[in-house]
Amino acid sequence: MISTRGRYALRVMIDLAEQEQGQYIPLKDIAARQEISKKYLEIIVKDMVRGSLIAGVSGKGGGYKLCRKPEDYTVGEILELMEGTLSSVACLADKNYDCPRRAICQTLPMWEEYDKMVRDFFYHKKLSDLL
Repeated sequence: MISTRGRYALRVMIDLAEQEQGQYIPLKDIAARQEISKKYLEIIVKDMVRGSLIAGVSGKGGGYKLCRKPEDYTVGEILELMEGTLSSVACLADKNYDCPRRAICQTLPMWEEYDKMVRDFFYHKKLSDLL
């Protein structure tokens, strides 16, 4: 399940892409347009800056803007930054996970196929597709 962190991050990215004119957009403006708590967005955008999805500047004239063009972002990279792995089961989420049943697991191929579909879907969807 995609949490509010992931969904709100996408909304922030869409908002920044729609407002993009090379200038920084104040977080209070994004929060107002998206009807999301500014305080909650402060936590989310901090991780987005750390993950190099957006750039942030504080002070007068500060705010946030995209680091790249909307067509250069995938929904998958945004969601994975905010949510962690999109894998459905622990043995696929963590490559170091040592499952004693891996060699005989009858459901593993199904989980691998499911994870591939999810990954392909989100990584082939661009931010620009959502505008």
